[in-house]
Amino acid sequence: MKRILLSLAAAIACLCTACQKPQDWVTTWATALQVAEPHNRPPEPGLAGNSFRQIIQVSIGGTELRLHLSNIFNETETEILGVEIARAASMGASPDIIAGTEVPLTFGGQRAVTMAPGGEAVSDPVRFELAERENLAITIHYGSVSDSPLTSHPGSRTSSYIAEGNTSDFSAPAAKTDHWYTISSLDVRPLRPAAAIAVLGDSITDGRGTTTNGQDRWTDQLSRSLLQDPRTRDLSVLNFGLGGNCVLQGGLGPTGRSRYERDLFGPCGVKYIILFEGTNDLGSSRDGLATAEEIKAVYRDIIREAHTRGIKVFGATVTSAKGSFYDREGTGEHGKGREALNTWIRESGEFDGVIDFDRITAGPDDPTRINPAFLFENDWLHLNADGYRLMGTSIDRALFY
Repeated sequence: MKRILLSLAAAIACLCTACQKPQDWVTTWATALQVAEPHNRPPEPGLAGNSFRQIIQVSIGGTELRLHLSNIFNETETEILGVEIARAASMGASPDIIAGTEVPLTFGGQRAVTMAPGGEAVSDPVRFELAERENLAITIHYGSVSDSPLTSHPGSRTSSYIAEGNTSDFSAPAAKTDHWYTISSLDVRPLRPAAAIAVLGDSITDGRGTTTNGQDRWTDQLSRSLLQDPRTRDLSVLNFGLGGNCVLQGGLGPTGRSRYERDLFGPCGVKYIILFEGTNDLGSSRDGLATAEEIKAVYRDIIREAHTRGIKVFGATVTSAKGSFYDREGTGEHGKGREALNTWIRESGEFDGVIDFDRITAGPDDPTRINPAFLFENDWLHLNADGYRLMGTSIDRALFY
């Protein structure tokens, strides 16, 4: 079996040309990438020499698709022996697929591909009638691959499955892990002219507090809401949330400042951006007002670049952390910085629109706290599935008309 070696330079060139005609391709699903921490690495028997099935739920449908794989954080080559896609039988609760729907992918006409350290690979287009909000199973057959460091998305909120050997048979007990590895995005050739909404966020966007295999993040709920309106039904929603992420420095994963170019401007067909970060920066700050000013500067850079590309940017206000571990030191810096940042988002006029998550999620008796009815594990920071449903469905669809 012939293998294709994609160097980093070739991978970048491939990705730069992948979206030259955004009217032809639109990214329907994507995820933010980082290095898998030790406790988030694959369980036994591991990926090397084995088959790994991951489930995703797309936004909009199409007639063809192509898959993006990433080795961006690996320091050694990753050998892929083959990849198949199929309709999944569930949202991730099992590895089962719908019989007769399995389709192999190729890379430059070959089943196998080897990604160089830091490289990426894009499959050849394949005919596949993909429906909106459909569950898709992606099965990767690995050759050699290192799990340290390993390119991943830890907070998948969706179960993935490892079967031993090069196989498509997951009927035997398979190792289960709630993480994604190697996959980064999926493009479709849409049924009608379409576009994408890219969301930069932290754990609240990543979906901490949602239902595993429930596909009920606020971005999922926004997608479902958009599909109900003929004027927005052809917009995909791309979730670039990372748990523990910061805009400026520290936190988990690459910072918002360092990753926004890839995440917000890399996908195909991006027409809108939502910025919803900052709570981790402010929570660890000794000077909330100064931190808010630094976040504003990054947001201004994003707005400036987006506008040169004809992309609109919406600012989402930071939700409350009052009562959380960020509030327990009693410094009040998180609150000071949050108030300053939110006032700027609401009143500066620098954004093309505002999504006021702070007010949407505020408690009826104390608007400076999250509504207790929507709390996840009473941590006063993350919401439960009902809270995320409210967030997603409360966004004014007219922003996207």
